[in-house]
Amino acid sequence: ATRDTTQGKLDYIKALSPIVLRRYVQYLDKHRLQSNGNYRDFDNWKQGIPLNTYISSGGRHFIDTWLLTEGYATEDNHGPVEIEDAICAQLFNLMGRLHEILKEELNYDAAIDHEIGVDRTAPTPKGY
Repeated sequence: ATRDTTQGKLDYIKALSPIVLRRYVQYLDKHRLQSNGNYRDFDNWKQGIPLNTYISSGGRHFIDTWLLTEGYATEDNHGPVEIEDAICAQLFNLMGRLHEILKEELNYDAAIDHEIGVDRTAPTPKGY
């Protein structure tokens, strides 16, 4: 069998860390329980969270990470914060914010394509 070259192809396996992704999903699982006793779906955040909420929450978790890195203890409304949770919380806010930005761009691109009759099957210039 002949395989195509990997040149110019994105390699998600090499670019991402499975131990980080596993820990991140464990963090999400830990925070699925809602105050009403029900569990939210893992993808609940995709329903939309305001960008300013991501910024505000991300700022708090950045401060927690910084404090812990400097050797200080910190807590949130759930109690003491551990460094891994603080970093995962930052990841959540960064990925959520980027998701909203990219979703908006892709929706805009799709609307323009529809308007001008383009059937986009090739990768976009930005690579997504």
